[in-house]
Order: sequence, then structure tokens, then C-alpha cells
Amino acid sequence: MNKPADINFTALKERQMTLVGRLQSILPEHALLWEPEDTIPYECDGLAAYRQMPLAVALPETEDQVIQVMKVCHELQVPIVPRGSGTGLSGGAMPIADGLVLSLAKFKKILAIDPIARTAVVQPGVRNLAISEAVAQYGLYYAPDPSSQIACSIGGNVSENSGGVHCLKYGLTLHNLLKVRAVLMTGEVVEFGSLAPDAPGLDLLAILVGSEGMLAVVTEITVKLVPKPQLAQVIMASFDDVEKGGNAVAAIIAAGIIPAGLEMLDKAAACAVEEFVHAGYDTEAEAILLCESDGTPEEVAEEIERMTQVLKNSGAIRIQVSQSEAERLKFWSGRKNAFPAAGRISADYYCMDGTIPRQHIATLLKRIKEMEVKYQLRCINVFHAGDGNMHPLILFNGADQDEWHRAEEFGSDILETCVELGGTITGEHGVGIEKINSMCVQYGENEREMFWGVKAAFDPKKLLNPDKAIPTLNRCAEYGRMRVSGGVLPHPELERF
Repeated sequence: MNKPADINFTALKERQMTLVGRLQSILPEHALLWEPEDTIPYECDGLAAYRQMPLAVALPETEDQVIQVMKVCHELQVPIVPRGSGTGLSGGAMPIADGLVLSLAKFKKILAIDPIARTAVVQPGVRNLAISEAVAQYGLYYAPDPSSQIACSIGGNVSENSGGVHCLKYGLTLHNLLKVRAVLMTGEVVEFGSLAPDAPGLDLLAILVGSEGMLAVVTEITVKLVPKPQLAQVIMASFDDVEKGGNAVAAIIAAGIIPAGLEMLDKAAACAVEEFVHAGYDTEAEAILLCESDGTPEEVAEEIERMTQVLKNSGAIRIQVSQSEAERLKFWSGRKNAFPAAGRISADYYCMDGTIPRQHIATLLKRIKEMEVKYQLRCINVFHAGDGNMHPLILFNGADQDEWHRAEEFGSDILETCVELGGTITGEHGVGIEKINSMCVQYGENEREMFWGVKAAFDPKKLLNPDKAIPTLNRCAEYGRMRVSGGVLPHPELERF
């Protein structure tokens, strides 16, 4: 990363040594990193286009160590960037040059499982999929299933309010939690939510979930578990026109059907996936829908029949229903591997995360086709069609600076189109630094001031994950000027150091 010449690196080094000196009395030697060769793995999260080295990385092993670390940083006025598994795609866990990365990777214990109450108490470093694996013996599982569930941590899911292919029926992370224990920047321990279905007072759990590490550092999470369905089947439907596929999504919901999963891939995405995992996708189709039903065998049979009829009426040219659990998983393996499939056909890809009303899916896809011509870059599309959460994957070569700038502009154009169509700039990946400029389009000045008010109530000194998610008023004014002139406004960390 290019750094301005006027940075006082001597002062930065002194600040680093002061911080390290204080933390060495709190953390074991192996739990504190500050040499460049040790901290470089933490310079970015899943959004690798933006990178920054931190002053140091702390890897506490107990809640008390987290508390003491945060107290030291609060006293020294050192910003903290919380980090889970680093699989986030919005730059939310990217370090800042004069700050500390606080990794919760060692908090990976499942503390308690209650199969009667259908709950589990876990630490934030536990992998999403590990929860379901641990409770499978009780016929239960944890419903939210992001594509990265084999690697992403539950703490990161809380920070981003992650979803997954089954979020249409079972909800996002927020809908599958009961209680969260966390530490404020001052070192104070607080609890959000309760074991009861509802808690008295303001619903602060809903404020914390999806706050992207800007309010508190999570140390313990109580999740809800659901029974594994007796049966699940998935329909794979092919369409010769993207608009027909998009309209089929709206038709299924309009028919009063809430599938366990409802996903869509365009032709380019289906071809990339089929070459990678051989999931049996129709590579001649312009769009593919995956529609899953789960429940008792009788419920599944009835819902599959109803969805099949809706799909036929919507113009499906081919319909295939999974006949075994192995085939069902095979169909889903394609969707789950869409991102790595994109990595096989392009040097780099930029994953967007806009959300639109379902009835505008086809409209957005047509607009993206026009943008491919405008920016001279390819884009493949996969998305949670049931709730309109789009994941366009813009393909580019990161070694070509001009291509990267065009990819950024392409992405911003997609997000602003989502807003224009009545949607939002993010569905589950968060804002981080990636979409902070687009927040200026999504929200007005009064709304952004309210966001800053919530931030100030938890972290008045703005030390927790600063420069993320909420743009300043000056930044939005500058972004407006740059949009008019056709320039590119750098992201916060590129301005910082």
C-alpha cells in the first residue's frame, strides 16, 4: 500500500512499543504478535484488495485477558479492530495502522449444549459448522449456513448478521440467537438478550448483532437449535430466460410458499460452478433455480408438487428433483462453491452484496449486463433469490490497477442501482470499508447522525473498529463531489496511512 511521505514512522514505532510493553504483562508471549512477519497474515480479511499492517495482534485466551487488553487500549487511546476467522468480505476486520487487532480465534469452546431447551452456549471462535456437528447426535442443528460455514466463526456471524442459503425460512443470525455476552471498550462486561423468548427494556441484542465490531467485543453466544427435518428435497429448475427465472422467484413467494432455500445462478455462474464441482447443472440454461423443501415426508411431497407447478407455469424448461440425500447435497455443492469457482476462472473477483425487492431481480441482472459493457469486465451472478440478496462476482485482474478501479466503480454502480430499485447496499456481508462510500447514497445526513449517536452511546471515544460502516458528513460531501466529477474517492484506510 502506498503511504503518504509525511507519516511520522518514529512516533508510530514508539506507540507500538508502548502498547506492546503494556500488553506483555497481560498476555502470554505466544498470544502477542508485533513483528511484521508475524502480523502480515492479519493485514486483511476476505476482501484482500485492501490491506494494512497493524501495530500488533493480540490473541487472548480468556475473557479476563480480553477485558485487560481493552482497558489498556482505552487508557492509551489505541483503536481496536476485533477479528474472528477473517472470512468477512467487506473489509470489516482490516486493521488500522495505529491500532491493535484483537483476535478471538482461541475462543473456540462449545461451553454447553441443552438438547431439551434446544440451545448451545459457544465462544465466538467456534466455527459455524462445528455447532451443527456437535449437536447432530441430538437430532438438532444450527440453521444459519453461510457459504463459508466450514471456516467462518460464530462471532463473525454475529458481527455481520450472516445468513446463508436457508435464511429465507429459518432467518439470519439475529433470529437464531438468545443471548450475547460482550465487553465494552472500557472493559465493562455486558449481556444482551436473555434465555427467555423476550427480554424487558430496549432490544439491544438487535442493535449489537450486525454492528460489525463497532460497539463491543463478543465473548460468549447462546444460540437456538432446531430439529433436523425428517426429509429434505431440492428442485433444480432451468430457464431459457433470466427474466422468467426472476419472475418464478416472486411467483413462488406469492403462492404462499416459503422454501427452506431458494437460490439462483445465471448461466455464467452455472458454467463456472459445473466445471469446478460437477454438480449436474444445466449449462445451456440462462438461469437455474434451486428450491428446497424440508419437513415430514408428507409436507415435502406436497410442497415439492406445489413448487413444481409454479415453476412450470413460470416457464421452466427443465425440472429435476433430488432423489437422495447425496443428490441433494450435490445440487447444493454447486451453489456453496460458487465463490471458489469464480477464483478458478479469474485472477481476482470482487463480490458484491446488494439486496433488492424480489420482483426486480431480472431488472438488476439486465442492468448488470449493460455494466459489463460499460466497464469492460465480466460478472457472474449468484444470489439468495428468496430474499433478493444478490452476490454479483465481478471478475478482474488485481495486478492491473486500471482494472481494479473499474471493478470498484462497477461494484458501486451495482449498489447504487440496488438502492434505486428500492433495495439496500448490503444483505449479509456488512459495510466495513468496502461499502462505506455507498452508505452516503443509502442514507441521508439525519440518519447517519443517528447511527453516530448509537456508536457514541457504546463507544464515545470511537476506538472500536473506527472508520468502518458509518461515513462522516465530510466524507459524504466529498463523495458527492467526486461522483459528479467522475473521480474515485479512496477508502478510509487508504487515506489514513
